[in-house]
Amino acid sequence: MSIDTLQLRRIAIDTYHENVAYMHRECGVYRAEGFQALSKIQISLNGIKILAVLNVVDDASIVQSGELGLSEQAFQQFNCVEGSMVTVNHAEPPKSMDAVRRKINGERLDRADFDSITDDIVESRYSKMEIAAFLVATGQNSLDRDELLYLTRAMLQSGDRIHWDEPLVADKHCIGGIPGNRTSMLVVPIVAAHGMLIPKTSSRAITSPAGTADTMEMLCEVNLSPTQLHDIVRRERGCLAWGGTARLAPVDDMLIAVERPLGIDSQGQMVASILSKKLAAGSTHLLVDIPVGPSAKVRQMRQALALRKLFEFVGDRLNLHLEVMITDGRQPIGRGIGPALEARDVMLVLQNDPEAPADLRQKALQLAGRIIEFDPDVRGGQGYAIARDILESGRACAKMNEIIQAQGPKPVDFSPGSLCHEVAAKSDGIVTEIDNLQMAKIARMAGAPMMKRAGVDLLKKLGSPVKKGEILYRIHAEFPADFNFAQNLAMQNDGYTLGSNAELLKPLITF
Repeated sequence: MSIDTLQLRRIAIDTYHENVAYMHRECGVYRAEGFQALSKIQISLNGIKILAVLNVVDDASIVQSGELGLSEQAFQQFNCVEGSMVTVNHAEPPKSMDAVRRKINGERLDRADFDSITDDIVESRYSKMEIAAFLVATGQNSLDRDELLYLTRAMLQSGDRIHWDEPLVADKHCIGGIPGNRTSMLVVPIVAAHGMLIPKTSSRAITSPAGTADTMEMLCEVNLSPTQLHDIVRRERGCLAWGGTARLAPVDDMLIAVERPLGIDSQGQMVASILSKKLAAGSTHLLVDIPVGPSAKVRQMRQALALRKLFEFVGDRLNLHLEVMITDGRQPIGRGIGPALEARDVMLVLQNDPEAPADLRQKALQLAGRIIEFDPDVRGGQGYAIARDILESGRACAKMNEIIQAQGPKPVDFSPGSLCHEVAAKSDGIVTEIDNLQMAKIARMAGAPMMKRAGVDLLKKLGSPVKKGEILYRIHAEFPADFNFAQNLAMQNDGYTLGSNAELLKPLITF
């Protein structure tokens, strides 16, 4: 065995979008090359080279001195069997880190800088610490509109693109921040039933208690291969799938893997993430929903208007027909917060159930109506009526069931977690405010979205009259530790403000 070659060993650890290698401290290569823990190494096998972060271990049961262990993420890239011989060398530091350091110092970056940064990230030359430095630099020092265009274009070019060969491919995206806002799961079947192509690929939750993919996973498979995705959309005119398997703007997934635990969600990164993913998915027409409210991501109308201009600037230069709706973000949409409870709300609306949440239904119809008006055969102002007819006639529900069957149905059970705590009103009054952030935190503490049946079930919404001791909402969890965390958080701040009708937050105008 050569001094710089090691026997490959598969280590069954999911390192989530980061290549990690494991080397024994007594390994000859480790000693000879002067490697250090958390340094980057280059691993070569049959002409394939990958970069990985090195972890040094002392336990021979994990990896022996003549072996190199690879995490699941890294091992899969070699497409080989355990025992193969690999060559290990030092990895060159990513040259684009110079640009990141310049951004940290407040300098403006050009197109070549962003191309270089995204190339290095997608080739795994950045550690998660280095990615975090890039995210913080672009978040703190912000991106001007040209930098945002460069970043979006670079992210778009980092992976594959889907071409549908149709003049109109519709999509819809909400910037998030409003719990329970599962309008995509209603918009897609309505628009697809109208006959328009709407291949909806979604990410999983970053800082929220549920993303569209997390919630749709209650009903069917969402991890679809590009071939499956293409076949389903051609047949059903729509889908609701996770975008991570299609290698669409993959650098975005790598950034999200770091954003999630840090709770970072800057506006510049958000615009680049949304538009690069939508363009990679083949969208030609996009509707963006920006909710505005005191505890939403966007809290003032002037911020929403500025964000709309950013979306329109980048979309226009990348040949994307883009419209923005500014919507009411004063409170959670629907009743459920968390995958199972949100899926329940969606199906109640689709089934035209009298118990369906009226606000979720109304907002979905507004959004679907605007998208239907992208159709050149539909006159302006007619979209809402068409969307409502599709929903009330049952055609939307039928289309959703067809999409579920095509993606691979799962047993339907919307029952929430068995551990339940009821949060009661501390006084009489009218519900004047509901803190979106606090309700999302409580649901996440309860275990959502990882625990699908965890979350919060709202019984009272804005304007509801309540008596002292009346139940405002229920917390559901599957595990005692999560349950206790959520209970304690709700005891510190239940997220509700009670007052008089005069103190009720006024609704925003929907654009």
